[in-house]
Amino acid sequence: MAQQKGIIKLKGTIGDITFYKTKDGHMAREKGGIDAKRIANDPAFQRTRENGAEFGRAGKAGKVLRTSIRSLLLNTADSRMVSRLTQSMIKVIQADSTSERGMRNIIDGEAELLIGFEFNINGTLGTSLFAPYTAAIDRVSGAITVDFASFVPANMIAAPAGTTHFKIISAGTEIDFEAETFIESHSETLPLPWDTQPTSAISHINMVTPNSGKPLFLALGMEFYQEVNGKMYSLKNGTYNPLALAAVNGI
Repeated sequence: MAQQKGIIKLKGTIGDITFYKTKDGHMAREKGGIDAKRIANDPAFQRTRENGAEFGRAGKAGKVLRTSIRSLLLNTADSRMVSRLTQSMIKVIQADSTSERGMRNIIDGEAELLIGFEFNINGTLGTSLFAPYTAAIDRVSGAITVDFASFVPANMIAAPAGTTHFKIISAGTEIDFEAETFIESHSETLPLPWDTQPTSAISHINMVTPNSGKPLFLALGMEFYQEVNGKMYSLKNGTYNPLALAAVNGI
């Protein structure tokens, strides 16, 4: 692809050149490609079909995971999160060492590879939260938990300029990737002052199905606020709110 230069930016198709706009600017590319029927039937494109099947499976898996924690993602996500998550799901699928190529899937892959995935690269949990915590998934009881001992917010949280308060948020989700369904519960603290006063101990318990045979996930994050005349406002519309997968338990 090529990037458009000059004052006038084109959009549409002229001859064999298609002009379009992306987040990276105004781009141009040559029309073309292989006939879809040939890709679907020609033995020479077997690898292409296999890759396409697994890519589609990764996209659906990412969508179910995103939907399951949508209440947290409403204020926490970057513009390329969907594509980044799909790429991570592809790695999970490619770790499936039992299924044939093209049939590899999330269930037989390594869901634990998603541990540490950041949903917002503009404000990551790894560079925002330094307070020690314990994340745990108890498959038998169905309890997906995170616990913090008392900590000093100003010392243990790197908050954006203008922050006066913050919340700790979390969600536990149980996902059936084949049926594209889920069970989710989430927790949050009240807005806590971002100052030098120690917090109380924080404990979140998010319950899903006991003895579940589905992959389980724990998402952990924060939301930043600015207090103005006694009212809390989401800081910069949540641009710097971090959220990450703190624990994953596949089957």
